[in-house]
Amino acid sequence: MSTQAGVARARVSGALRRRANWEQLLKFCVVGASGYAVNLAVYTLLLRAAGVHYLPAAVGSFLVAVTNNYTWNRVWTFRGERGHVVFQGLRFLVVSVLALGANLVVLALLVELGGGKVVSQAIAIVLVTPVNFVGNKLWSFRVGRSADS
Repeated sequence: MSTQAGVARARVSGALRRRANWEQLLKFCVVGASGYAVNLAVYTLLLRAAGVHYLPAAVGSFLVAVTNNYTWNRVWTFRGERGHVVFQGLRFLVVSVLALGANLVVLALLVELGGGKVVSQAIAIVLVTPVNFVGNKLWSFRVGRSADS
């Protein structure tokens, strides 16, 4: 077990030293910021203008934002790692749905604790972003022939 831990530490250490990984993280954050803005705008519109309950509003805003994020991540952030659009899109959707699940749990918790619905959504999105990045980096947009199999 300690050998596996050592290998994992060496891989993480190597990844942290690669400039390309930091550039990719920056691009992911820029795309994420645009998705964050889209998500909060749609969420607020659904919540306030359409009178939708906050949890379905979060799902609706997620659907719009995830479309934005997938498109930009595919054509810009992970451009060099593009695989088959359908397989990659499905992987991206799986990672995003898991992130949405985590987001909804955090959102509900924050709202139940008395947080404002829009502020709680803003915080929830930020808290699940690291998991979303790692899932997309390591699975949705990974490099290699096996990414499309």
